[in-house]
Amino acid sequence: MKKTAAVFLTLLLAIAGIGLPIWLAIEESERQAYKAESVRALGFASDILVRADETGRQARGGVDRLKALHADNPCSPAAIDLMREIDLGSSYLQAIGYIERNQMLCSSIAGQSRVLDLGPPDYTTSAGAAVRRQVRFPFAAQNSFIVLEFDSFAAIIHQRLIVDMANSEPDIALAVLSLEDPAPIIVRGKVKPEWLRRLGRERQVVFVDNGSVVAVVRSQRFLTAGVAAVPISYLESRSEAVARRLVPAGLVAGVMLVAAIMLLGRQQMSLPNAVKMGLRRKEFFLEYQPVVELATGRCVGVEALVRWRRPTGEVVMPDLFVAIAEDNGMIVRLTGQVLEMVAHDTRHWLAAHPDFHVGINVAPADFYAGNLLLRLQETLEAMGAAPGNLILEVTERGLMDPVVARENTANLRRHGFALAIDDFGTGYSSLSYLETLELDYLKIDRSFIEAIGTGAPTSQVVQHIIRIAKDLGLRMIAEGVESQAQADFLRKHGVQFGQGWLFGRPVSFGEVVRQMEAAELAEAALVRAAG
Repeated sequence: MKKTAAVFLTLLLAIAGIGLPIWLAIEESERQAYKAESVRALGFASDILVRADETGRQARGGVDRLKALHADNPCSPAAIDLMREIDLGSSYLQAIGYIERNQMLCSSIAGQSRVLDLGPPDYTTSAGAAVRRQVRFPFAAQNSFIVLEFDSFAAIIHQRLIVDMANSEPDIALAVLSLEDPAPIIVRGKVKPEWLRRLGRERQVVFVDNGSVVAVVRSQRFLTAGVAAVPISYLESRSEAVARRLVPAGLVAGVMLVAAIMLLGRQQMSLPNAVKMGLRRKEFFLEYQPVVELATGRCVGVEALVRWRRPTGEVVMPDLFVAIAEDNGMIVRLTGQVLEMVAHDTRHWLAAHPDFHVGINVAPADFYAGNLLLRLQETLEAMGAAPGNLILEVTERGLMDPVVARENTANLRRHGFALAIDDFGTGYSSLSYLETLELDYLKIDRSFIEAIGTGAPTSQVVQHIIRIAKDLGLRMIAEGVESQAQADFLRKHGVQFGQGWLFGRPVSFGEVVRQMEAAELAEAALVRAAG
């Protein structure tokens, strides 16, 4: 009987061992597909919003020029010449003209030779702009135009210029919605105005509704939002394509899992003990990756990165042992050793370099521990440094308790410590929540930096994150910068600092100092040669 039960249990384990990886592969394919289509929809919504914002800017700018020079005689030959100059110099305006009593009395396309009936506005914005969504002209009856009127001057805009994008399929719905009126200003395809309610107070939102992956992005310039709705069929096709790659791998993994389940189980059981023994034997050490000011190329700090050298000489990266330390209650002790090593490695060097900083990763358990401030102050005393020499890097996961997060961030900053939110964009922190916290830096995750210059919709996300940081008044550090093109893009868009292999690989602190001294000597030599 016992033998039968053992055979039955073994059979169940074998089925689970093979079936579970396949199920996980299917789940992962769906997750990856949703993430990719969400980023894609967000890219489309952002793109159409950029076009709409630029159109509004050109219209407002053109009207302001006309008002400043020809408000008293809006249809004079000089005014019409200026209208034509504005028209030809604008990428989104079809024409510009002057309106009285819902009639365009003169314009850049007809001069004074033809009066164009426009009809009454559909609505007027809180900023005083009268909006006409569907205006048709006798000389272009097959097309409809938008007319934006400001103080009797108006710009004519072709709807398709804003919604036609070369990289979007025709069945992807696109729209620009007003936050003040339910009907779409510009629309291609089927869009629900009530999607705006899902935006709430957020900068952007992505969700699934009515068979579409929907992205809504709020304008920072006008009371409008860009909307993109990608049919769910794209998500399903992408999921199937990913599954065709992952499921066979899952099957192989399942077979291997069944074959090696006992060995893997013993290894997993032994890893927490190995980490515990490594802490006892002080097997962990630090490497430091330079953080560079993008505007000058000057090294202004480092991030302390913990490594584990096993007795065999194998160096283990933190991706493996940090999670084990967190799950087994050892992360606070590991952070304590990191603080000790930072104090030992930097000694009193930081006291002579008050503008130089060391970034230290703080786990959620550290952040919520009651003695974090005391441990940091003891570290500073051993280093002979000031609180401003340290940047405490906290992940979004470490800020999930809003009450404690607000108290701790405020307390640490009161004592002079700088705080950075690490790997931003990979968690679930909302903009409204981050506004309540006292932070100094935002670190952009390397996964978004990799997309720069690729043309992928993900590349648009970097600019959204940069805008969020600017809105919050945070300085930015870009992680994983590996090319000069990425560095140039980040600097152009206002990112202050970067780290990655382009600037230097993780090395000992002594090597960082030597590299900085060599750079200073080289710069001094160039100055002398130039003199």
